[in-house]
Amino acid sequence: MNQKNPVTVETADRILILTRIFDAPKNLIFKLWTTPEHVARWWGPNGFTNPVCEIDLRPGGNYYYVMRSPEGIDYPIRGTFLEVIPDEKIVYTETLDEHPKEWLESMRNEIGTGEEFASNSVITVTFEKEPVDRTKIKIHTLFRTNEIKGAFLKMGMIEGWSESLDRFDAEVKRTKV
Repeated sequence: MNQKNPVTVETADRILILTRIFDAPKNLIFKLWTTPEHVARWWGPNGFTNPVCEIDLRPGGNYYYVMRSPEGIDYPIRGTFLEVIPDEKIVYTETLDEHPKEWLESMRNEIGTGEEFASNSVITVTFEKEPVDRTKIKIHTLFRTNEIKGAFLKMGMIEGWSESLDRFDAEVKRTKV
C-alpha cells in the first residue's frame, strides 16, 4: 500500500468506502477510470492482467472484465451501469458469479449463513475536485448482506483495491508524461 498517499477506509452497515486522492484533474482521472485500454493496465491486484476489458459506459450499458492471476486463473467480472455522470459519478452493479468454482465455494464457506452466495453488489464511484488539480476518488460498495461484506474483507478486498489504486496511480503518472 502506498504510504505517502494511503487509501482511507470507512465501513458501515453493508457498506465499504475506500477513498484516495490522485494528482490529476477530474477529466483525466475519469477517462483513465472508464476507458478500456487504460482500465486493462491498472485493474486488479499486483501481478494480475486483464486480457478482456469491455466497457459500454452509459446507463443500461454493460461491462465485462476478465482478471487473470499470475497463475493463469481467470476471474470474470460483469455488471451494468445504472448511472453515469461524466467526470462526476458512476453507479454500477458488480457480479462475480463466473469466478472459479473454488473461489465461489470459499466465499460460501466464509459467509457461513447457509444461504446461497450471491456476489451482486452496487458500487458508486465519485470523482471530487481537490485543490491544485487533484482528484479524490471515493469507491462506495453496497453489499447484499453484512456477511458477504465480511467475507470480502477477510479475503483481502481492501488490500486488493489498494494495490489496484497504486496501479491506477502509476497509470495516471504514465499518462501525464
